[in-house]
Amino acid sequence: MIAESKLYSDPELASAPAGNEGSTGRCLLTLLGIAFILSGLIVGGACLYRYFTPKRLYHGAMQFGDVSAGAGGESQPYYLPRVEEEVEISDSIAVISVPPPRFRPGDPAYILHDFNRKLTAYLDLTLRTCFVIPLNTSVVLPPQDLIDLFSQLMSGSYRSYLVHEDLVVTERIDDIKPLGFYIRRLCDGKETYRMQRRSSLPGGGIEKRSADECFTIQHFENKFVTETRICKA
Repeated sequence: MIAESKLYSDPELASAPAGNEGSTGRCLLTLLGIAFILSGLIVGGACLYRYFTPKRLYHGAMQFGDVSAGAGGESQPYYLPRVEEEVEISDSIAVISVPPPRFRPGDPAYILHDFNRKLTAYLDLTLRTCFVIPLNTSVVLPPQDLIDLFSQLMSGSYRSYLVHEDLVVTERIDDIKPLGFYIRRLCDGKETYRMQRRSSLPGGGIEKRSADECFTIQHFENKFVTETRICKA
């Protein structure tokens, strides 16, 4: 009885089980907290990546003839001009990289289509200037159709035709924040202007400008090539 009483009265032996259980509990809580933080970082990072970064990169090329030069096949040159571009496509954004054209006039550019905000921004890489206009949904295919088109183009070039688009600069945009994150990122630190289609201007925009006041970008977001001509008002 004396030995048994001494055993239970020993402070070190009596407190050992409680201390071990407390340490185990604290370790479990710490591990659960770390796991919760890591899972939050992973999920949050995935959401940010999905929101801010286009997911798929495609390369495509089109050969084209200018139908405005004549409808007959005999009017087309033996060698058709070719447009190449790369595009990043996500659920709401398409970013097109247009390299300098070979053996013909035209400017290199980035073209950004924001399908959520219904806006298109052209960044002319020669002028280092941005131009913004409402998204032309009758020309620009929606994201999934763009993916299908470029999936076909990656297996070979595509013969098509050229259409002309005439745009006019109307005003400077001093605050680009309302244009959304993507256009703001593209145009940050660059002069940015708003545009309209010449056909929508009063009188149909019959007046033409000299070549010194205009520049062109040849690109495609559909089954045909678009030559976008941007002129000062």
